[in-house]
Amino acid sequence: MNGVLEQLGIDPVWIFAFLFILQIVLIVLLIILNSRYRHLQKSYNVFMKGRNGKNLEKSILKKFRELDEISELVRENEDKIKKISENMERHYQKAGIVKYDAFHEMGGNLSFVLTMLDKNDNGWIFNAMHSREGCYTYIKEVVKGEAYIELSGEEQECLEKAIYQEEYDISSPDSRKDDNAGTESE
Repeated sequence: MNGVLEQLGIDPVWIFAFLFILQIVLIVLLIILNSRYRHLQKSYNVFMKGRNGKNLEKSILKKFRELDEISELVRENEDKIKKISENMERHYQKAGIVKYDAFHEMGGNLSFVLTMLDKNDNGWIFNAMHSREGCYTYIKEVVKGEAYIELSGEEQECLEKAIYQEEYDISSPDSRKDDNAGTESE
């Protein structure tokens, strides 16, 4: 055999060195493969937890039933939320308030108008007028943003505040009188 290698010009030491390095690489690959196999075996054991195929099938079917129950609960919750949202449309969501001096005798804005509306602008206007002799209260129905009974200026202002959700105006009474005087002269 030395004759063949010598004729090819290959030193047998290089072949042994190459085979030795190849053997070391194969041993390292075997160790890595064995490590991965053990890790996979541990994962498999955790997954199976000592169960046979039938027990595993029962466990999977149980999980599917639980998922179906959860899906049903989600559908029920969606229906409940939809009903709550529909009911919320009928609850009062918009409010407006205007304070004023009804009889210009008492000083201060003791009279007020309160408007309460739902999402569709249905509700009522409550007017409480205070004077020296007593307090007079009136209530007027609002349907789709309109009252079928004639509204005073303060009631109309309060209705618009509620419909358009304007912030409550806490300006001084003098500026309110100026505003009212400007609207009356027009």
